[in-house]
Amino acid sequence: MEQLKTLRKGSLVAGGAGFIGSNLIRKLLNEGRQVVVVDNFSRGSSNNIPLDIRNSKYLELIEADLSKESAVMDVFEKTKRHSIDEVWHLAANSDIPAGVQDSSVDLKDTFMTTYSLLRGMKAFNVTNFHFASSSAIYGDLGDEVLHENIGPLLPISNYGAMKLASEALISAAAESFLSRVNIFRFPNVVGVPATHGVIFDFVNKLILNPAELNVLGDGTQQKSYLHVVDLIDAMLTIRSRDRIGKIDFVNIGPVDDGVKVSWIADQVVLRVSKKAKINYGDGNKGWIGDVPKFCYSTKKIQSYGWSPRLGSEAAIIRAVDEIAKQFGV
Repeated sequence: MEQLKTLRKGSLVAGGAGFIGSNLIRKLLNEGRQVVVVDNFSRGSSNNIPLDIRNSKYLELIEADLSKESAVMDVFEKTKRHSIDEVWHLAANSDIPAGVQDSSVDLKDTFMTTYSLLRGMKAFNVTNFHFASSSAIYGDLGDEVLHENIGPLLPISNYGAMKLASEALISAAAESFLSRVNIFRFPNVVGVPATHGVIFDFVNKLILNPAELNVLGDGTQQKSYLHVVDLIDAMLTIRSRDRIGKIDFVNIGPVDDGVKVSWIADQVVLRVSKKAKINYGDGNKGWIGDVPKFCYSTKKIQSYGWSPRLGSEAAIIRAVDEIAKQFGV
């Protein structure tokens, strides 16, 4: 048993107590890995991690501010015994409007976490990096199909800007010391445990006021949505591929054109408060930095043999029910 224990490799999951991280760590544990979750718990919570996983002897949970290099170095020093050979970087500010109001939020929680993690990885000779990027790096290109080689990249939110800056920094680190890099460009991801997002906001609003639902924008915003179960499967598919070259950057998403916010509002009202009146705002943007419509190409990841089990509509319907139950409705 002791010999087997020394053969177990470790995964450090930055932001692992959040929405996506808490879904990923079960898969990593099932692979026979030691998992170190590091989170500052600003949005994530240990309660997001199911109790059976939380109690696993192969999971270690650490609270730390990963935007600080000293904290990152301390984490790597404390966890040397786990033979960490990869980092999953999921830590970021997920509140785009907050980043618009105060750009230091995205600088600290999205970019500086990337910088500090890379510094720690170089110091402790960890050379495999998996980064959660975003479709927000592309900016607002209207009806133009967003494929991985399109350019120039002109994000319209600080969130997207710091994700793009992180991609650039990671690319430079690959030239310096990283041996393998996966950059996952996410669409809108739905599911549980939800901490933010359009469905989360709609359900919360209806609980507070079952008579009406106020929607930011006119409801014509149209986007692709992917269920978190499919997202995790996609990331692991990309990670498992044998390939030439250090860096792979891949759009992840459904194969459809997405759904409108008005349709999502209808589904939430139908599930949570059927008699609620829906009130729409003005314009096709919900907030500054919101991309009202984009067409996301997923041909690259489809060529890897992956396709989602749920399209945008099915993902939304499933997530609406899951998030309503999360709220106790």
